[in-house]
Amino acid sequence: MSSILTAKDLCKTFSNESVQQHVLKNLNLSVEKGDFTVIMGNSGSGKSTLLYALSGMDRPTLGSISYQGEEISHLSNDALAVFRRRHCGFVFQQNYLNDTMSVLDNIIVCGLLVGKNRHAVAERAKELLKQVGVQEQSFRKFPTQLSGGEQQRVAVVRGMINEPEILFADEPTGALNSQNAEHVLNLFTELHRKGQSIVMVTHDMKSARRGNRVLYLKDGVITGELNLGVYESGDEKRHAALRGFLQEMGW
Repeated sequence: MSSILTAKDLCKTFSNESVQQHVLKNLNLSVEKGDFTVIMGNSGSGKSTLLYALSGMDRPTLGSISYQGEEISHLSNDALAVFRRRHCGFVFQQNYLNDTMSVLDNIIVCGLLVGKNRHAVAERAKELLKQVGVQEQSFRKFPTQLSGGEQQRVAVVRGMINEPEILFADEPTGALNSQNAEHVLNLFTELHRKGQSIVMVTHDMKSARRGNRVLYLKDGVITGELNLGVYESGDEKRHAALRGFLQEMGW
């Protein structure tokens, strides 16, 4: 396996008048191609800040981030936007779908932003929507006409439409009930089995055990790592290992 994303001596400081908050502190991290990396930690530990820095949505105060060996930290805002569109997919706790556009158009527009053919993007979007269980009669509906679980599955398809090398997810099941959360997690598991690189922030153990690698973040520093291997449903040893790891970390 080869590294797809590397952070070196990463620092992030937020300043408020005379007060400085050091959220990330000389953090080093490597994400291997095909990994499903989960980032856990207590509230305020810097999980989302790290995710946004790694994905180029926010700039670190110090340190560098490299994507497949090429540093992206120094890129202009416009160049970073192009990088994100071409190489990254995003799924958030809130789906951020445009309520004035149909389900299908919410997805197609992301493909058009990178210059893809509309017909080709539409066909891929339809195929992916069917794969995640969104019925064809819903393609022309507006997001507000779907359930929360359906909206989040649409958001996952939007994140995957440009075939990203790496998918970033920030609490993707946080606003879902247990049944809809299971649908989304099953989709992530299937994507991972097909070789998709995923970096996911979560506070939920059921979500975390889907990853093959769990990092624990405390006060802006990675204090522990657990390798779980490939997820298999009903693996109680996996659950016990994760629970023991989190207890050891003080979670």
